Amino acid sequence: MAFAGHLAQESPPPDESAFAQSIADRLKAKIVKENPTGIMRRDAHPKMHGVVRAEFIVEPDLPADLRIGIFKEPKTYPAWIRFSNQSNRISPDSKPDIRGMAIKLMGVPGEKLLDEERDEQTQDFILISTPVFVTKDVEEFDGLLKAMESGIVAQLWFYLTHLRMTRNVLKALKKFGNPLQVRYFSTTPYLWGDTAVKYSAIPRASATDPIPKPAGDDFLRRAMVRQLEAGDARFDFAVQRRTDAGTMPIEDPGKEWSEAASPYRKVASIVIPRQSFDSERQREFGENLSFTPWHSLPEHRPLGGVNRARKLVYAFISTFRHQKNDAPRREPTSWEIPE
Repeated sequence: MAFAGHLAQESPPPDESAFAQSIADRLKAKIVKENPTGIMRRDAHPKMHGVVRAEFIVEPDLPADLRIGIFKEPKTYPAWIRFSNQSNRISPDSKPDIRGMAIKLMGVPGEKLLDEERDEQTQDFILISTPVFVTKDVEEFDGLLKAMESGIVAQLWFYLTHLRMTRNVLKALKKFGNPLQVRYFSTTPYLWGDTAVKYSAIPRASATDPIPKPAGDDFLRRAMVRQLEAGDARFDFAVQRRTDAGTMPIEDPGKEWSEAASPYRKVASIVIPRQSFDSERQREFGENLSFTPWHSLPEHRPLGGVNRARKLVYAFISTFRHQKNDAPRREPTSWEIPE
């Protein structure tokens, strides 16, 4: 087992920033092509099932090794949570896909990592419904995007020559009956004292909804509406500490960290109270919200190449979209939806 001082060590490759810029340029070109009219949507997770009000409740009496950053003391943070499909195209919910859960805490004091948003009071957690990222690093992700631009033959060749990535994709694409009953993972690591962690949101559902027949295109949103009309939805928010540098890599989020070696430990509860959320005004609000793992306290700094690329790519695409949509780019401060 590695010494704790090495467990948060990053190892950026020398050409990573060039691949990150290439990804940003490719994604910008893609969303321009796919949104010739109307609003300029996200390059990923454009289909939103709903953005909902929530409470993020830090556990009392956490052991010393879990009292980091926002988890230093018991506190309840108001939050917005956006649930979505990852596919870059707005497709029927019956299509296998990766689902997303983006959490934005509000009222978080302290200077944040992004220079232009240093004084904002938000902390984001970006989670998806699979424990691993599809590619091993930024270069491979850029190669995947290039292959997707180049036609079916190039795509097939790329998948055949990157077999672990292909397995990750096939395992990740699933069908679900209700976004409020799915387990979500960060896939990428984050600083945690002298080590690193990955995050998971674990649903506290006594049963899971089946996929309806006929399903319809938007049954996941309807499932959320139905559940939140009847009562609350709850998740446990947990962290998995990195305990072994050899088997739990920082720079390769395509490799899963063993839960047997390091189990997830609960640090907070997420409560999504009974509510009505499906208004046009709230959908527009959710469309204009920006999420990035770099909306963060330094104590929870994103680690690894994919997260480093996200810093550039997310800011680049978000700024472009908001300018094209003539929408203000601002962080929320409460559950009130701005006019």
